[in-house]
Amino acid sequence: MPHIEGDPVDPKSRHKGKFETESYLEASGIPWTSVRPTYIYGPQNYNDLEAWFFDRLVKDRPIPIPSHGQHFTQFGHVQDLARAMAAILGNSKAVGQIYNISDTRYVTFDGLAKACAVAAGKSPDDLKIVHYNPKDFDFGKKKAFPLRAQHFFADVHKAVDELNWKPEYDLISGLKDSFNNDYLPSGRQDTEVDFSVDEEILSASGQT
Repeated sequence: MPHIEGDPVDPKSRHKGKFETESYLEASGIPWTSVRPTYIYGPQNYNDLEAWFFDRLVKDRPIPIPSHGQHFTQFGHVQDLARAMAAILGNSKAVGQIYNISDTRYVTFDGLAKACAVAAGKSPDDLKIVHYNPKDFDFGKKKAFPLRAQHFFADVHKAVDELNWKPEYDLISGLKDSFNNDYLPSGRQDTEVDFSVDEEILSASGQT
């Protein structure tokens, strides 16, 4: 790691259909380009990623993070993704190519929680992070944490070199954009959030 575009894919992945589609297009002779984002964030995100952290931060709640909190992950801002896609259109270099698109830097789970705190106007030094072992719990279909509890990050230099593209958002500025231009205007800070899974974790950790 970080993964590059030519690395073998996991044949057991629930996303293997995406790789199968790439293989199909390659064999078809149709001009194609594949974009592989990591975690996408930013305003109007349908996936609770940064908002999951903001929900807890605005209510001054502890942040439950699985394992040791040192797994590396990677966020890519939606506008940077859109710019990369626009750079592909009409670009002969991009035909038949695969591009990882995300930020150029990685962050640990603990670091992400602290970055979200900064974006929300909170002091990262006051943040209370509670680590727990996911194997000690059975949450059923409820999601206790919005990210995979594993390292997940990719190299984006191919896109930088071939598409004349680079991310404009660093993590803090991107999270501030999401918080100020989506989370707050939506009024989500005033909505009721189900913290029952958090409470289960905190109770077992002796934090409540």
